[in-house]
Amino acid sequence: MMRGASADAYAATAGALTGAGDAAAVGRDLFGVADLLRSEPALRRVATDASIDSDAKAGLLRQVLSGKVSDLALAVVTIAVAQRWTASRDLADALERLGVISVATSAGGDAGRLEDELFAFGRVVQDNPELRDALSDPARNRDDKSRLLADLLGDKVLPATVALVQQSLSGSYRTVGVALADYQKVAAEVRGQGVATVRVARPLSDADRQRLAEALSRNYGREIHLNVVVDPDVIGGIRVETGDDVIDGTVSSRLDEARRRLAG
Repeated sequence: MMRGASADAYAATAGALTGAGDAAAVGRDLFGVADLLRSEPALRRVATDASIDSDAKAGLLRQVLSGKVSDLALAVVTIAVAQRWTASRDLADALERLGVISVATSAGGDAGRLEDELFAFGRVVQDNPELRDALSDPARNRDDKSRLLADLLGDKVLPATVALVQQSLSGSYRTVGVALADYQKVAAEVRGQGVATVRVARPLSDADRQRLAEALSRNYGREIHLNVVVDPDVIGGIRVETGDDVIDGTVSSRLDEARRRLAG
């Protein structure tokens, strides 16, 4: 979450994404520029130095990036370096987030599927310690990890999913799982949605899922995308997490509360 000058800078830069162009390509280009800024501290310092003339900074970035990224991506970057950023790392973080928005937009009518695939792969990483360790192993370089993910995903998921899963290796988040969870939220926001994680003991029927989604949408004033997790420890009932809000109506939580009262 950006604050102060960086929040204003992000808002000003995001307006440039309204231009026409190949959203998937623009997203990949912005990811590349974000990675470049993170790997080149000197370039990052110049790009975010408020004492340097904006035109001079834009000219430098054009020299570095011209012919390597799309015109729209270059326009976004030149607008970004003209802004004032609270911290130098905020520029790369902002460009990455705008890249996520572009890639999510590229999914078009498959946006809901993109959200489901990001959530599902996040669960795969969470539930597979060997995979999780491989993706966090500092001894393995990013190309090696990227090949591992490519082998796992193949052509079974959307190109947008592949792009975002690969970007989760950038190191800008604490873990790959945290990156994927945030990317899914951004993808939902692109469609004006919120995201709720629902934990149940058994899979929900389509009718129950629809009723729950409609009830949450009425409560929050916007459409809610459901991530349903089947968790035997729930025993019965349901637990819903929407942002910082938690509705816990599970049997397991009621049993825990009863034990605490008996012990007290």
